[in-house]
Amino acid sequence: MVMVWQVASQPGAAEHPDTVVTMSSFDPTIALIAASDGDQRAWDGIVATYANLVWAVARSFRLAEADAADVFQSTWFRLVERLNTIRDGDRLGAWLATTARREAINVLRRAGRETPTDDFGPELADPRSESPEDVLVRDERDQLIWQSFGRLPERCQRLLRVLLADPPLSYEDAAVVLDMPIGSIGPTRARCLKNLGNQLSLS
Repeated sequence: MVMVWQVASQPGAAEHPDTVVTMSSFDPTIALIAASDGDQRAWDGIVATYANLVWAVARSFRLAEADAADVFQSTWFRLVERLNTIRDGDRLGAWLATTARREAINVLRRAGRETPTDDFGPELADPRSESPEDVLVRDERDQLIWQSFGRLPERCQRLLRVLLADPPLSYEDAAVVLDMPIGSIGPTRARCLKNLGNQLSLS
């Protein structure tokens, strides 16, 4: 049987309007079996549950928006290809995170370099409401922050990007994205922020 699933270009765009997914009601193993049998609602449930996770992995590699969207889509296409063989629902999140990492690395290899996006999320200030002096001060401040951020170890950079993802991830999902124990995320985050503060004080 040939199935053609609708895959969103980013989180939230592919959810079925009547699909309500909660962690207490969603069973990934049952959803995988149903989706492999052609159940569109089961597929929608999988995408709705793990979309933010896949998107956070893609964005953590500092990909441009279009490249991150390609990684997001290609990850779901890989799952479609494996629907008939993946049955361990408890490992689905880890499988998707690993697949998204591989797809992101492939994009970087094809590009031949990493392309920083300097994007933690939407800007809070409206540039049109700022004076030229305010804009200059903000730009200088942002440049200083990014220079200090760039001097952090890669592990810290990825962790802070994931934790500042928009929409935000839970610590459980962040642990899957970063492939690290959930209990170490908080202490590692604190050390990374302290390191960033030290870098800023030296600038």
